[in-house]
Amino acid sequence: MLTSHRSIRSYQQKEIENSVLDEILESGIRAYNTGNMQLYSVIVTRNTEKKKLLAPLHFNQKMVVQAPVLLTICVDINRFYKWCTISNTEANFKNLLWLLNGTIDASILAQNICIASENLGLGICYLGTALYNAAAISAVLKLPVGVIPITALSMGYPDNIPELTDRLPLEAVVHYEEYNDFDEFKIRELYKDKENLETSIKFIVENGKDSLAQVYTDVRYKKEDNEFFSKKIIQLLTNQGFCLD
Repeated sequence: MLTSHRSIRSYQQKEIENSVLDEILESGIRAYNTGNMQLYSVIVTRNTEKKKLLAPLHFNQKMVVQAPVLLTICVDINRFYKWCTISNTEANFKNLLWLLNGTIDASILAQNICIASENLGLGICYLGTALYNAAAISAVLKLPVGVIPITALSMGYPDNIPELTDRLPLEAVVHYEEYNDFDEFKIRELYKDKENLETSIKFIVENGKDSLAQVYTDVRYKKEDNEFFSKKIIQLLTNQGFCLD
């Protein structure tokens, strides 16, 4: 099942029953997490008008509004912080370690949700744009200090099943005992199949580039965009009082 995962971007206009969604979310919160503190929260959006408010913040991807359910997955230090405070103990969680703890927790939660969804016949797609526009999304969803969107999931019954996307071979990502770095020859060998895909060649031609790597660095993930969104994230964290020095 896991080796047949596909990102679904088009959905049937069929509602997800509350009992089905609850089962999926229960599977999510059974995920491994830091110290069983569950440093995450999920915002469920079904309302069409609310999804329309969120759509521009996800670069107007059609699936944001079309999907019956949109889940915004957040780091949540707020809840645990408040529990510690009312329990008469000092909490100091606004630092890089706790931000990473929450990010790991929320990421594992999201993947559990995806697996549970697919097991029940639904399809999902990750939306990295949640992190790009975290501050604006926080305003729409009324997230308090200590709750930060890190990803979102569109969810619904698939309208069509796309082809499997490519993946690098195991030898590109799996190292035994220690990291075995790659020389130029090995890098070219590992990426050869990806570069020779029909879709990759099309991307290169359409964008007037010389290689697939240039499509990634000059078009899809440009330096100026990376720096722009990084500054937005840093500003959000600064406004929330996180100490990242």
